[in-house]
Amino acid sequence: MTASANKQWMQELLAKAAAGDRAAYLSAIADDVTMVITGQYSWSQTIRGKEALLRNLHGHLASLLAEGRRTVPHRFIAEDDLVVVEGKGEMRTKAGQAYNNDYCLIFRLHERRIVEIREYCDSALTEAVLGSYPASLRQAS
Repeated sequence: MTASANKQWMQELLAKAAAGDRAAYLSAIADDVTMVITGQYSWSQTIRGKEALLRNLHGHLASLLAEGRRTVPHRFIAEDDLVVVEGKGEMRTKAGQAYNNDYCLIFRLHERRIVEIREYCDSALTEAVLGSYPASLRQAS
């Protein structure tokens, strides 16, 4: 696919996800996806595999955040097989505390599948609101 087609596809997937329908986005994640959470804080890690991503990261987030959580994308930049998305989280913890982080996500695509995700965010906000990432959920290196 061209960079323009990749950009349009990601815009469609993420618009649906922001509207509450995450099914298309989740099904687009490749089984062998790699997600890198950048930085030097407790959430920083490389997660390998869709199962681990959904269980360990998404599952942990679901245990902390109230229903209706979403990230609203507002800028897309595409080149070759990469789509960069800037977005704003609109979330609350189950205790009612706002968690509205800013994100820059870089998606690498292959044949209409998300094969790599790199996340950049406000790490201080993540730890202040969500706490440290549990060591028990980390994959063995």
